[in-house]
Amino acid sequence: MAGATPSQITNEGALSAAQRIPAHRILKGTAVPGLCVLLSACEGPLSTLAPHGSGAARVASLFYAMITVAALVWLFVMALAVFAARVAPGENSERTGRKFILFGGILLPVVLLGTLSWWSFGLTNELLEPGDGLVVDVTGERFWWRVQYESESGPVISANEIRVPLGERVEFRLRSTDVIHSFWIPSLGGKMDMVPGTVNRLVLEAEREGTFRGACAEFCGLAHTLMEFDVVVMAPAAFDEWLAQQAGPAARPPTSLASRGLDLFLQNGCGACHRIAGTAADGRVGPDLTHLGSRRSIAAGTLPSEVGPIAGWISHPAAVKEGVLMPPYPMLDSDELVAIATYLESLE
Repeated sequence: MAGATPSQITNEGALSAAQRIPAHRILKGTAVPGLCVLLSACEGPLSTLAPHGSGAARVASLFYAMITVAALVWLFVMALAVFAARVAPGENSERTGRKFILFGGILLPVVLLGTLSWWSFGLTNELLEPGDGLVVDVTGERFWWRVQYESESGPVISANEIRVPLGERVEFRLRSTDVIHSFWIPSLGGKMDMVPGTVNRLVLEAEREGTFRGACAEFCGLAHTLMEFDVVVMAPAAFDEWLAQQAGPAARPPTSLASRGLDLFLQNGCGACHRIAGTAADGRVGPDLTHLGSRRSIAAGTLPSEVGPIAGWISHPAAVKEGVLMPPYPMLDSDELVAIATYLESLE
């Protein structure tokens, strides 16, 4: 190839080599990685195909049924195509064509889609049947979750973490104060939108103890992907004990450093937005911090509930979650931040 550049020679050589590769090898080389990508979604903290709740198990069964029906329909269509092209090529009568349209184009889709629709509508009604047990109010806000339980001692307010008893149908009453959010705990059940001005209901029943992950499934702003929460499923007796403990006021500062942290918390106006029961802090704008130390994480599942992350979050929250409404506190030095974080981490 006189006058050809090295890049042209390389590209043409690669093209000719690719043309010599059998089609089945190309399909195998692309299908295996693609299948691995798909199967990677079968496990993980937000997997819908690893059900640990009655609702999630029913949703997974419906999913597998739809996949099976779709695969059978695809195989049937491919078999018809092979039959028409290879086994019996040629023209067909008008009567045969009408029968094919009637049965394959009308009756079969009506039966299959009607059956699957009937199943899915029935499943939706089952998942919304109210239980006679715990009711949890969850409000979606940018970009965190306000949680409230009803107990014999009065309302128990929490944030960004939900605890439920094992084997009990729990009704969630879902609200939003700003934009549309979507409440979703994949391992336990389906999702439900949280619409401003409306209260939607979702009923879930956990079938295994453990900690599961929930998330907002509706794009709601800059920090949408950092709006998650933990769901802790507990034995009923342990849950009742936890709920009674959560209904009480915050513990007194256990050390002089924590006591200084409480003073700094109040002096810097943190109590205008956050509530800590048993103290002068009675704000309702941000998350309730009465028992923050008992939660697994802060900032809606973004950071661990430890002194260092808490101090960093107070100093500059927008560096962690862009678009967050909490203001930064750059005027606090490191010792003051550690003191406040130590106090908050002690609130169990």
